[in-house]
Amino acid sequence: EISRQFYKDLGFEEVVLESKLSLFIREEIGFYLQDYYAKDWVDNTMIFMEVVNTDEFWNELQSLGLTEKYENVRLTPVKTM
Repeated sequence: EISRQFYKDLGFEEVVLESKLSLFIREEIGFYLQDYYAKDWVDNTMIFMEVVNTDEFWNELQSLGLTEKYENVRLTPVKTM
């Protein structure tokens, strides 16, 4: 339930496919979320999103309060490499 709310807070729309399987969609990005816990997956999950304007997207992310709302969420500022 926490994961589902997190992705909704990020602006993804949830499409429930089965009781323990959902598709989350935002613009042209989509992924499946299932009700299954694997510690290795949890400890090593990152989301990479391609956006048109990184400054606008960074400001949007910061305004959501995700690091305050969710215990283990970390946001890393954009880096030019």
